[in-house]
This record gives sequence, C-alpha cells and structure tokens, in this order.
Amino acid sequence: MTMTQNETPVGTTNALHDLGFADAEELSVKTQLAVKLNAIIDKRHLNQNDVARITGMKQPKVSLIRRYKLQNISLERLMKALVALDQRVEIRVRSAGQRKPSGITVAA
Repeated sequence: MTMTQNETPVGTTNALHDLGFADAEELSVKTQLAVKLNAIIDKRHLNQNDVARITGMKQPKVSLIRRYKLQNISLERLMKALVALDQRVEIRVRSAGQRKPSGITVAA
C-alpha cells in the first residue's frame, strides 16, 4: 500500500509502538520511570557511583539508565531505585473503559 501526497500516516499515542518495538508499552513505562529517576539524580547532583551505592545497583546499570538503554533493566529495578531515592511508587489497577483503554501508564 502506498500513500498519496495528501495522506497523513496514522499513529498511536505510543511512538515506540509506531516504530515497531514489540515491547513498546513496557519500554514506554520504563522510559517514564527513568526520566523521573534521572531528574532526581540531576537535582541532587549525584554521580553514577553515588546512585549505585544508594540504590544497590552496579555502576554500569546506572550508566544504562542515564543513557535510557532500558532493554535489560526491569521495571522492578527502576521502581526499587526510585524508592531508594526516597520516592513513593504507587501501582493502581482499574478496569478499562471506553475513554481509557487497557494498558499501563505512569504519572510522575
């Protein structure tokens, strides 16, 4: 199927899905958690060794998070790192409706 000049490609609200990532929803959530984590690290002027010590992660894992290379970092690890940095992580489960379909979202 080819597009004409006047056609606009239709996408979703998840750019990673649109780019063809099989685990787009999980990567999107990980990215949102990493954005929050990195903002805290920046605000507190922590270096990677400080973050590793505080969170119990190895420095190379912290480096991956700092560069948003999240394929080998679990959601649980990101949430535990946020908790170690004095953050409260809440998970709510609600039934999906017409206005909000099923899925995972992060509010940070």
